[in-house]
Amino acid sequence: MARCAVALIGISGCAFLGDFDGGDFTYQDIPVAKSSATAGDGHTVTLKGNPLPLAGLSIKVGDPLRTVTVAKGDLTLLNLADTKGKVRIISVVPSLDTTVCEQQTHYLSEKNHGLDQSVELITVSVDTPFAQSRFAKKAKIDNVTFLSDFRGGAFGKAYGLLVKDPHLLARTVMVVDQNNVVRYLQVTPELAQMPDMEAAFQAARSLVQP
Repeated sequence: MARCAVALIGISGCAFLGDFDGGDFTYQDIPVAKSSATAGDGHTVTLKGNPLPLAGLSIKVGDPLRTVTVAKGDLTLLNLADTKGKVRIISVVPSLDTTVCEQQTHYLSEKNHGLDQSVELITVSVDTPFAQSRFAKKAKIDNVTFLSDFRGGAFGKAYGLLVKDPHLLARTVMVVDQNNVVRYLQVTPELAQMPDMEAAFQAARSLVQP
């Protein structure tokens, strides 16, 4: 347990945000990853340069969404593949209780250039649904759907994004088209870096424009 806590604190050198009280968010100068790691067994991401193995089936551009359930805010289960019919940006974060994850989620919500009018914005983390709801309320984010993988990491395993030890999800952004096909995918090689959200927005925009 102590090892997990130390690792969480180490993600981007961030402190826990238990005293976060909402209001205007201040963006920090966090490095943006320009490359992508490979998801799945046999591959790794790093935390402050230290390799962390990934677990699960690899996912890549061109693959369909897989059948896996995640928990909504009311604890009911949702099969992510059942959200088809709309372009989706799925932002995956290790924990909303860290600075990079917080900024990634605010960026998705606030800097999507109006995509939230036609694209569904989704954040997945291992935080409990209660913690996700509390975060969204305090952060005043109401245009992002929060889904939780706290029930054994089924989402992480299905997409090769489960960091085995500590039990977290690899930082990822993916864009999925109306037919549940992954059209853009970036797994940040270093957990302390932001994904390239602008590239994801561009990919999503190309799918909703005539």
